[in-house]
Amino acid sequence: MNLFLRLGTSIVILALASYSIAIITEQRKKIISKTVLWFLTLGVLLDITATTFMIFGSSKGGFTIHGFIGYSSLAAMFIDAVLIWRQKSKTGINSTVPKGLHLYSRYAYVWWVLAFITGGLLVALR
Repeated sequence: MNLFLRLGTSIVILALASYSIAIITEQRKKIISKTVLWFLTLGVLLDITATTFMIFGSSKGGFTIHGFIGYSSLAAMFIDAVLIWRQKSKTGINSTVPKGLHLYSRYAYVWWVLAFITGGLLVALR
């Protein structure tokens, strides 16, 4: 495995940890806290960085089935972050998460974790 792929793999694991802290905290407390905002934003930044490294390190380029699954899950988490920041701007810190956004966060996270797992399986099956 080349350097870019190793860096991307390490960074995406950090993104998983960051997303997990943010979403699990939001799902349990149902509020937009500083912890949720910080870890969700960090997760998106780490995910973008990891995706960039993986594209550069891939011999197949950026247009693969796993690539599209990964891009769509990154987009879902990016949208979630934007929506949560927008909600925070409207209602303030420690405000309750609306039911629709609460549900969207859960589905976006599950989709992202599935993309993470499929990426790991693809590497393991080589």
